[in-house]
Formats: sequence, structure tokens, C-alpha cells
Amino acid sequence: MNQDFTREQIKTMIIAELPSIIKTDPEVRDFVVKVTESRYAGRKKTKDRIDRILDELKRDREKRDKKWDAQEKKWEAQEKKWEAQDKRWEEENKKQAEKWAAQDKRWEEENKKQAEKWAAWEKKWEEERKKQDEKWEKNQEAIDRMLDSIEALNKKHDATIGALGARWGLQSEGAFRKGLRSILEKSFGVKVERYWDFDTDGVVFGRPDQIEMDVIIHNGTLILCEIKSSASKSQVYTFWKKKRFYEKKHGRKADRALIISPMVDKKAGETAEKLGIEVFGYVQDVTWDE
Repeated sequence: MNQDFTREQIKTMIIAELPSIIKTDPEVRDFVVKVTESRYAGRKKTKDRIDRILDELKRDREKRDKKWDAQEKKWEAQEKKWEAQDKRWEEENKKQAEKWAAQDKRWEEENKKQAEKWAAWEKKWEEERKKQDEKWEKNQEAIDRMLDSIEALNKKHDATIGALGARWGLQSEGAFRKGLRSILEKSFGVKVERYWDFDTDGVVFGRPDQIEMDVIIHNGTLILCEIKSSASKSQVYTFWKKKRFYEKKHGRKADRALIISPMVDKKAGETAEKLGIEVFGYVQDVTWDE
């Protein structure tokens, strides 16, 4: 029975059957080789080509081997140099370590000597300080005794001077006031009059007594003044009472109230400020046109 196959079917059959036929049928195999030899090199030609390639590969490998051998020799030479350098470094490090060890030993010995010296100096300083402290304490005791003696002597002198001052004060007070009035009249052109009166009601001293005070009239201004060699807190109060006594009796308020004294107690100054009394240590400090 005749059967017609298409081109594709024949191609498929050849691809499927040809490999097994080539293996079993020498004639077919030779035919295939003859048909395809124009497209593929023969065995000998292929072998020659492979041999050439292998020879080229061998030469390339030999060149590379020579290069590697030369490079390895260079590396070996460099390695020897590094080994020699490492050896020199080790020797130098060893020398330096020995030097540092010797230096450390010298430093330790020197530090020990210095520590011993400092300990000796500290001992001397401590002993000297102790001696100086003892001397200081003795001197301080002597100074304390001297101060106690001076204080006792001062108390004695104060008592003596106080007794003399009680006698001398009344006489010197008058001379001081007289001199100061003279300065006021001659240098400042003000008239100072001594005011005397009698306090029958005891307003000033708490009992009937004579009242004395300086009165200054300057350009129509009434100024009551107390001129004293020294002024205490109680004397400030007394002057203030005298001022009130004068104002009540004469029906005129004083424009100013002054205390002129070179020696004014601190509390006396504070009291005067509260009472509106002006205090001057020197007559030159007074302003008359207020």
C-alpha cells in the first residue's frame, strides 16, 4: 500500500531514526560523513587543529610559569628582605626595651632618693613648725599678759582722767564756748548772745533750775545753739527740752537748733537727727543761710 509522507513527516522520521541507524549501519554512517564533510573538518584536520591549540596553550602556560617563577623569586627576595628587616626591628626593639628598663630602674632609684629626701625635709619642717608654734604660743601668752596689763592700766588712767575731767570740764567748757562765740562773731558776722532764764516748773531738769543757752540772730532767723566741748545723748535731750522751754515762754518757734561740738557720741548724733537738731563737729561746717 502506497503512502505519501509530507516533507515535515520525513524530517521527523529521519531525526528520530538516523542516530540508531548510524550506529548499526556502516554504509549509512559513511554516507552521512561524506555528505557532511564539507561542513565539518575531518578527524586528521581536527586533530591537527587541536594539537595546535594544545601547543599554543602549552606555550602560554610555559610563559606564565616563567613569569610566576620570576615573580616568586622576586617575592622570595622581598620576603628575605622583610625577614631581615623584621630581625633588625626585633634587635632594635630589644635594645630599646633594655634601655627603657635601665632608664626605669634609674628613675625608680632617683624617685626613691627624692622620696627619702622629702621625708627628711618634712620631718625637719614638722619639727621646725612645732618649735615655731611653741614660740608663737609663748609670744602670744606674753602679748596677752601685756594686753591685760595695758587694759588694767587704761582703766586706771580712765578713772583718773574721768575724775580730773569732772573738775576741769566746767572751767574748760566756758573757755571753749567763749572762743567759739568769738569765731562766729568775727568770721561769720553773726551775733551770739548768752540766754539765761529760770525754769520754775522744772520742765527741763525735772526740778526748778537755771536755764542757759546760746541764741543767734542772723538776718532775722532765730537759731538756738548749744556750744559744747563734747555732747552725749542725755545732753542732746536736755538741749531739746531747753529749746521747747524757750519757744513756749517767748511764743516764737526757733528756725533752727544747732549743736556745735568736736566730740559727739554716736548715739547722741542719732538722737539729734530724730529730734531735728543739726550737729556740727566744726564751726566752719555750719551754713547760716538755710
